[in-house]
Amino acid sequence: MGVIIKVGMADLKTCKGEDGVTTLGLGSCVGIAIRDPMTGVGGLAHIMLPDSTEIRNNTNRPKFADTGIEDLVSEIVRLGGSRNRLVAKIAGGAQMFAFGGKNDSICVGERNVLATKKKLNAMKIPILAEDTGKTYGRTVVFFPKTGDFHIRSVGKPEKIL
Repeated sequence: MGVIIKVGMADLKTCKGEDGVTTLGLGSCVGIAIRDPMTGVGGLAHIMLPDSTEIRNNTNRPKFADTGIEDLVSEIVRLGGSRNRLVAKIAGGAQMFAFGGKNDSICVGERNVLATKKKLNAMKIPILAEDTGKTYGRTVVFFPKTGDFHIRSVGKPEKIL
């Protein structure tokens, strides 16, 4: 077993070989795990918001689904992954707080999931599995070599996608 690399909020990391990547506390945020199954090169992005064009003067590209996914793909290709073989798994996008109505500004989790799916589709990266929505947070660990995406939530059995 290799090293587990921590991915912070609004961050992304890549790895290969026996190493894995993890991120804690995915509430409304989405964890996007992408890999090249042939080379075992992959990575994980922890995005917080759906669209970088909604905020001016922002230089933190991994914070957003649109730019974070682009940067993650670029890093995977730089490490030896093939752009044409990439596949994804996603988790998170929870509705962590219940408010009276369904307000777009409050449903950030759902908007993050939709933006993630839209960007992956536009980049022709298939989503093989997902664990999104609901009302609870998640911690994930991703192993690009095998594609195993471990999802842990308080009071729930661990899932491996």
